Amino acid sequence: MLIFGHPWIESPRFVKVFSVEEIAKSTAADILLLEPLNVSIELARHAKANELPYAVTINSLKEALLANALGAHYILCQHEQAIEIQKVAEEYLFDTKILVLVEEEREIETMARFGIDGVLFSRAIAQL
Repeated sequence: MLIFGHPWIESPRFVKVFSVEEIAKSTAADILLLEPLNVSIELARHAKANELPYAVTINSLKEALLANALGAHYILCQHEQAIEIQKVAEEYLFDTKILVLVEEEREIETMARFGIDGVLFSRAIAQL
């Protein structure tokens, strides 16, 4: 299981970006965090074309399928969505990993029981 933002584990920061100019300000160690795919499609295309690791929030299974096809490294979704999407991701052998945003450590175990790829603590998210 991937765990990002836990104080015991060193992990990259996820940086919210809203423009190509902000992407240029990020560091090579950052993972770009794009807002829902339907409003950040151009940034996703830019990140893929420039081989930049990025995560994108999604609102549906269709967006998860499209995010995987667009080369997203991570999909960030709600707990309920993650359960459904994880099953599809395993069936279709997604390269993209499914993450759930969590606030409390006990949520790690819950997500592990459902076989979710990973969790992202909000403290790992930064803005430029």
